[in-house]
Amino acid sequence: MNLVEVKSLSKRFGNEQAVDGISFELAEGSATALIGPNGAGKTTTLSMLAGLLEATDGEIQRKKNLTIGFLPQYPRFFPWLSALEFTEMAAKLSGVDAKKARQQSERTLGFVGLHQVAHKKIGGFSGGMKQRLGLAQAIVHQPSVLLLDEPISSLDPTGRREVMELLKSLLGQTTVLYSTHILNDAEEMTDQLLFLKNGRLVEQGSLSQVRRRYEDPHIRVRFENTDAAEWFVREAPWPTSVKGTAAVIPVKAEGPAIQDVFRFLSVKSLPVIGVEHETASLEDIFLKVVAGK
Repeated sequence: MNLVEVKSLSKRFGNEQAVDGISFELAEGSATALIGPNGAGKTTTLSMLAGLLEATDGEIQRKKNLTIGFLPQYPRFFPWLSALEFTEMAAKLSGVDAKKARQQSERTLGFVGLHQVAHKKIGGFSGGMKQRLGLAQAIVHQPSVLLLDEPISSLDPTGRREVMELLKSLLGQTTVLYSTHILNDAEEMTDQLLFLKNGRLVEQGSLSQVRRRYEDPHIRVRFENTDAAEWFVREAPWPTSVKGTAAVIPVKAEGPAIQDVFRFLSVKSLPVIGVEHETASLEDIFLKVVAGK
């Protein structure tokens, strides 16, 4: 069942077309990644879905009694409030009964790992703690749909991993739409990919569907240095290209099996690090679809 249906949605700011006629659906319990470079229209799209911006054209159809949680890319806090006071305020503003707001806030802060600092002032929080608090205010009212604008882009690798695990634990009970430029995140947690470019939706589908459309199977031979990779390209009996210290062999109908590559390498004294069978990564697809490379 679809909780949200977006139809021909557009947004203009003066003469600038920020979002241009995009359409997609958000199924109940699904995770959707909104991918695109800076200026593609991701934040504008999320802001319209959250009700913070009015669309110029098109429509957003929401299931009756739908509740939405929103975490902006740069959330703002009141440094003089404690984490609990801030989360409780957000709960009440989101319609949680005053008698339940404190209990739900305490439970939510525990879920995001801030229970030990619930009574500390936000002004002393680190960036990672503030991002967790931002997530807490977005989910404290138990929304049907959670909208996240670059939820982990400002975190270090450890913080990204921790917040990703939190988000994955929400899947199934909450429908999630998040924008990101960290493609590993999209590969890890998504049912649907939406690629935006210049405000237009230029590709969409599940990860497997998109990969099939841009499938580019190849064998990558990684060497210790560029000289070895270039020698391999000159001498190998298959069409091969160099990417840094790696040689890339397209696997077409006439291409080699990985065993053929191993046999060729076995009689050569080359400084090989590894041989891998690969297909198009999400980064490769992003470059083709969004960056036009």
